[in-house]
Amino acid sequence: MTDFSLDPRLATDTIPVGDLPLCSVLLLDDARFPWFVLVPRRSDLSEITDLPPEEAATLMEEMRIATAVMQRLAQPDKVNVGALGNVVAQLHVHVVGRFRSDPAWPGPVWGHGTRTPYPSHAAAQLVERARALFQAA
Repeated sequence: MTDFSLDPRLATDTIPVGDLPLCSVLLLDDARFPWFVLVPRRSDLSEITDLPPEEAATLMEEMRIATAVMQRLAQPDKVNVGALGNVVAQLHVHVVGRFRSDPAWPGPVWGHGTRTPYPSHAAAQLVERARALFQAA
């Protein structure tokens, strides 16, 4: 585990929220969609099935927690959870709050338009609220 490093693209496109037992929790820096990225702190994994069974179960629990936090944080109409890895091979799971009014609804968010970074004050407030919700979960 000591050789874990976050993929540079994930590091560039996200804001750290905190750590769960297995995953680092990141906020995708795109104000169009409330969006967490869970990254298991394990090296050289690209698929959920690369995790040993106990860690796969932990990931599922952390996905459940992140979904509940997203529901409390943003009150979306739907939460999409997915692990694609087509652009960034490092194992990571997206937890995206979706609204019927969002610019990509009802289609997928991936590849839709141009990312709109949060203003710094808005990002700081959102991360603070998310951290508090994860700690309470």
